[in-house]
Amino acid sequence: MQIDTKPKILNRLSRIEGQVRGIARMVDEDRYCIDLLTQLRAVRAALLRVETEVLRDHLDHCVMGAMTGDDPEDRKAKAAELIELLARAAR
Repeated sequence: MQIDTKPKILNRLSRIEGQVRGIARMVDEDRYCIDLLTQLRAVRAALLRVETEVLRDHLDHCVMGAMTGDDPEDRKAKAAELIELLARAAR
């Protein structure tokens, strides 16, 4: 992971962790289901943004490094990783 991406990701994950703890408190307090669902949707959206940022970093750093590098096996491995990732996402 690139040096400038890591603190951003950790910061976002800390906020998500706080959101999840807040949802647990809401459950404990028997809060209204729609309010819980709204907060759960917000956490899912936040996790998706983190996932997108990690993927972007991987493409910019790891994949581009392999594609511009001299190791054909590394290029094949990175391409295979991306294909597998897309296949899992399609399930």
